[in-house]
Parts: sequence; C-alpha cells; structure tokens
Amino acid sequence: MDVRRQVLDAAIGICASAGPDAVSMRDVARRSGVSHQAPYHHFGDRAGIFAAISEEGFGKLADAMDLALQRGGSPARSCLEVYLHIARDHLGHFRVMFRSDICGTSTHEHTQAEAGRAYAALEKMVELTLGRRADDREMTTWASMMWSLAHGFSALLIDGPLAAKLPSGLLVEQHIAEFVTLATEMVENQAKLLLLV
Repeated sequence: MDVRRQVLDAAIGICASAGPDAVSMRDVARRSGVSHQAPYHHFGDRAGIFAAISEEGFGKLADAMDLALQRGGSPARSCLEVYLHIARDHLGHFRVMFRSDICGTSTHEHTQAEAGRAYAALEKMVELTLGRRADDREMTTWASMMWSLAHGFSALLIDGPLAAKLPSGLLVEQHIAEFVTLATEMVENQAKLLLLV
C-alpha cells in the first residue's frame, strides 16, 4: 500500500472511531506507521486530509447513487438506501463530508467537484421521482427534502439517540427497512399528488 493511502486510511479510521476533532497529524503518522513528516508531505495539513476524505466520500456516494439509478426501481428508495449505506459503512467519510468547517468543498476543487457529482445524482433521482423535469425552485425543495430525510435519519442512527430508543425486540436493520419503506411511500405519494394538480 502506498504511503498516501496509509495516511488517509489512518485518518479515516480516527474519524470513524473518535470523530474528526480527534485527528492530529502526529497521531495519523503514528497509526499509519510512517514518519511524522509523511502526512504533511502528502496532504499539507489537517485541512488537506479532511478534503481528501470528503472527496473520496462524495465520490463513493455519487458512484453508488449512479449505480442505483442504472439498476432501476424506485429512485426515492434508492436514494435513502444508498445514503444509509454510505453513512453506516463509510462512517469516517460521513463524519467529515457534511461538516462545512472542515470538509473542503469551498477550498479544494476536486472535493467540490465530487460533491457536485453527488448532488447531481440526487437531482436526477428527484426528476425520476417526479416523472418530469423540475424548475430550479422545485428541484431545490425536493432535493432538500430527500437529502434531509436520508441525512437526518442517518445522523440520528449513528450519533444520535435513535438506536437507544428502539422498542425491545426491534432490530436496527428492521427499523431501517421500515423507515425506508415509509419514507419512500411518503415521497412517492406526494409526487403523485403533484401530477394531479
């Protein structure tokens, strides 16, 4: 494995286990088994590491959403399932990607491009859900709604109190499936109502 990848993986691991605020260049170097200067050489500083984590995370999200669109089926369901998958299986990325103070989308061109690609996939899912092209205002509203459903549930599940609030005997996976089904039905029913107006 190359040194850059080792450093990045170590930082992602810290973000997953302890959160981005726990990331230090010295600890990243120690955990990745490289010299103290190696993280600086490859990323410049913590901001560079966070931007690289975000870039990779948004790329994973965009790729997964594009793949889900190619497979067909309910775009609303696909959006929720893909987002939850990225949030849970790529936790280190997820904890950095949406922190505007560290994610690098305003300072790193490649990170901004991958974030844009992920948002474009979300917009495509909105269009497919509505069954037509939406104007800018409607697109923003629907994209915000679908994003909020997916992100809010993911955040509550990962870092919030939701898992502790589940009734006895209800498994997390079962709850996720029920949430995705209910949220999908809500979104699709609203889209159908708009077609009747």
